[in-house]
Amino acid sequence: MSTSKNNNKMKFSTFLIFLIGALGGLLFGFDTGIISGASPLIETNFHLTITETGFITSSVLVGSAIGALCIGSLSDHYGRKRLLQWSAVLFLIGSALSMFAVGFVSMIIARIILGFAVGAASALTPAYLVELADTKHRGSLGTMFQLMITLGILLAYVSNLGFLHHNLLGVRDWRWMLGSALIPSLLLFFGSLILPESPRYLVKHGYISRARNILHKLRAGTSDDPDKELAGIEKLMSKKQGGLKTLFKIATPSILITIGLMFFQQFAGINAVIYFLPQIFIKSFHFATSDSIWISVGVGIVNFVSTVVAYKIMDHFNRKSVLIFGSIVMTVSLGLLAILNYTLSPSSTAVPTIILIMIYIVGFAVSWGPLVWVIMNEILPFSVRGVGAAIGSATNWICDFIVSQTLLTLLTFFGNNVGGPFAIYAILSFISMFFVIFLVPETRGKSLEQIETNEINRFHRKHAETK
Repeated sequence: MSTSKNNNKMKFSTFLIFLIGALGGLLFGFDTGIISGASPLIETNFHLTITETGFITSSVLVGSAIGALCIGSLSDHYGRKRLLQWSAVLFLIGSALSMFAVGFVSMIIARIILGFAVGAASALTPAYLVELADTKHRGSLGTMFQLMITLGILLAYVSNLGFLHHNLLGVRDWRWMLGSALIPSLLLFFGSLILPESPRYLVKHGYISRARNILHKLRAGTSDDPDKELAGIEKLMSKKQGGLKTLFKIATPSILITIGLMFFQQFAGINAVIYFLPQIFIKSFHFATSDSIWISVGVGIVNFVSTVVAYKIMDHFNRKSVLIFGSIVMTVSLGLLAILNYTLSPSSTAVPTIILIMIYIVGFAVSWGPLVWVIMNEILPFSVRGVGAAIGSATNWICDFIVSQTLLTLLTFFGNNVGGPFAIYAILSFISMFFVIFLVPETRGKSLEQIETNEINRFHRKHAETK
């Protein structure tokens, strides 16, 4: 009886570790989703142009790219846990500054600081979760990052709806929307104090005993042998940690695949929908602001529930099969959206557009949303995982910036017809299928050390054949 209770307590504490570790994803989603409802209100309050409004939305992405690039070598040197704590501090500072911004410039500064935090979380959190997870559950536990992103987006939409037209204590509604990010920021800061450090980081720095204790705790109740895993980690850790030069010397295929995954994830247009969904329905279908935010909440619920499904099924299907399925669903739904909006009147396409956007969200949320973060940290060798994940995350944010910065411009170019931008995203979703089929390796069911060894050996074989 007591043994059963101890096992349940161990499982709970292990789950709590992953839950707290994934809070970086929740803040990632919250701070990227909260602006969707706030931006029309900020635009009116500060008398901004469309270009200025678009830049306030996308300026967080500039900071994210910089934050992601800087965090790689820092996380290898200082550890995942400590830098998650610093990310939480940046989240707190950026959220407070954005809440009290007095104009366009101060809002941009606040959003860029938030971007630093979001970029750091995007590079740190998936790597941290993948390194802590056992082999069998690495896909689902790695998916917790995306699950928390979607929960953050949903909570942001609910916050937008809850504060809309409520100027509490004489403070404008959009300020409360942006300031509500302080709550999850505090949760991450205090939660990170009890997180364990990555065993792989500890082995690298000579803390073998601590790494062993953490592995035994994390692997309790799993089929993985923690001592065997530790021996494999020690063997790989004997290799010198590398930077950019080492990355492209030993892991060129891995980093190129990572960049490709990040490119196609963003150019499927997901954040154009997440950031600007209210704007799309206001400008294209003349919906009221409150109605548009209600649609955003519905999309947020579908996004979250679909990612919960992904979390449940991720360890039962091959990574490539899931990505290809997602590409097909996104291509078909986006293609139909483009056709409908160019052949029917806006009044008759509003409801079909909502339905097809929901289907598109499902396709993305069960596949490209969570999996690119998992695969990136599976295929990058540990010696360069920090800098490689930083480049991958920075690529994601740069592509995100391009997509989000051009969406409103594309809408204007196509006469406020969403069919134009969606047609472009449909074509790129179609191309992504062939990228997965021919270039992405299958990683399900393999340990990180097996993936790393096979990847490096394969690279050297191909390199030798070209000489």
